[in-house]
Amino acid sequence: MSDAPAALMGPVDVGVGHALITLVAPRRGRERAYNRWYEDDHFWAGGLYCPWVFAGRRWTATRDLAALRYPARTPVTDDVQDGSYLTTYWIAPGRLGEATDWLAAMNARLGEEGRIFTERDHVYTSFTDHAGTVYRDARVARDIFALMDPAPGLVLGLVDAPNADERPALERWLLDEYLPPRVNRGGPATSAMVFRTNPPDPRLRPDVLAGLARVAGNGGRLTVLWFLDENPSVHWAEQFARVGEEVADGGGELTLLAPFIPSLMGTDTYVDVIRPQGG
Repeated sequence: MSDAPAALMGPVDVGVGHALITLVAPRRGRERAYNRWYEDDHFWAGGLYCPWVFAGRRWTATRDLAALRYPARTPVTDDVQDGSYLTTYWIAPGRLGEATDWLAAMNARLGEEGRIFTERDHVYTSFTDHAGTVYRDARVARDIFALMDPAPGLVLGLVDAPNADERPALERWLLDEYLPPRVNRGGPATSAMVFRTNPPDPRLRPDVLAGLARVAGNGGRLTVLWFLDENPSVHWAEQFARVGEEVADGGGELTLLAPFIPSLMGTDTYVDVIRPQGG
């Protein structure tokens, strides 16, 4: 048996191999406390400190952006506007198992130390496998850099094949036919990344796991991240209002389309504008 450290064994390919994509809703009245706990502690100790997790970024849905989400009724959550904070983490290729093992152990430790903020609900959390990326042109920075200098806008899309067996065909259609003409010069999308959505890690806390029972759908779900060079609301009607119809034409079903802007990390900007007026 080799005495070499684990880091010297296995793949060290440069790229986005996998992603942790997590959409969370803080409980009412606890938005500011949640925001500070996540950015000041959990983003690091429960995220970027993990070996093989090499980039992370938070995104916010203001009430105006949350109001643009559709379809109005979705199998993902009871309230389509639920979930104000989206966090995306990139994981190195071939290292998903090691990353999830470490994160499970670290979250158990943080729980024992009283460093888990429980007054929040996971709307959509999944470790995913990167299937491919479509770029607007050759000048766009590659996807490995996408979280370093955050795009002015991000759109999260959940697209379902009829079943797990038909997901590969839908994946190819998205990457080869649907996305290329829509991620083009003159449009707001600089790139679009497609991920295979996996079921939640069974080692999550029981209350979290119960809330994520619908994440993987029927095994046919894909996650799409559109990175934009402007706020998603600017041309939402022209660019994204018909995605559901277009995906249906390709044999899939759009189960969620949700726009975000980058969080101003280290601050509480937007905390007061994530709830519906009077809600």
